[in-house]
Amino acid sequence: MPGGRLTNEDRQHIAAGLAEGLGYAEIGRRLGRPASTIMREVTRNGGPGDYRADRAHEATRHRARRHRQAQPPTPPVPDGGHGRDPQAVRDFTESFTALLVEQGLPRMEARVLTCLYVTDSGALTAADLVERLRVSPASVSHAVAFLEQQGMLRRERVPGARRERYVIDDEIWVRSILASLRMNEALAAASQRGAEILGATTPAGARFGSSAELLALVSEAFRQVLKQWRQG
Repeated sequence: MPGGRLTNEDRQHIAAGLAEGLGYAEIGRRLGRPASTIMREVTRNGGPGDYRADRAHEATRHRARRHRQAQPPTPPVPDGGHGRDPQAVRDFTESFTALLVEQGLPRMEARVLTCLYVTDSGALTAADLVERLRVSPASVSHAVAFLEQQGMLRRERVPGARRERYVIDDEIWVRSILASLRMNEALAAASQRGAEILGATTPAGARFGSSAELLALVSEAFRQVLKQWRQG
């Protein structure tokens, strides 16, 4: 998280921003934080209409104490016989998980995805994930369902067994870019329509028109990247 954990002063600024009617993006910009960080902070502490800075800060401290008491030590990461430094692998695993969380992925989903990503086979069963992450089967199940819905992993049957395993592959970010491309093109089309309805010569229409041009360039860049990737 840019700037570390939210402080009580940060939370006072969030409360003041909500009172002004500011959106998460604007509050985040003023604090130098991602909008997703502000959204999660407000959502878990009463929502926009009931957010209180002091109460949120105390609740966060309480959750942190409870987490420290309940969280078991991180299990060792198997070396796999490749001569890797286990501590370096653990450190990277933690930093990559934190990066995914910063990008907006829920923490448990980020932990599951990273656990699969750093495994050479790219495939683990639910029992494997429970053992490695030391979490409940229900937590793994919910995280897997979310990641599967986002196209970030797939299920496959373990040969000769009734169990399933969860798999990631080299196409994970291709699917993510394709999803972003579809959303970007929808926004570009809507922005163009907004410019036409509001009038391209008006300030509001010009704003939409400029957005449509930028989004069209981004879409073209996405398509070029995917074309290069597929051509090898």
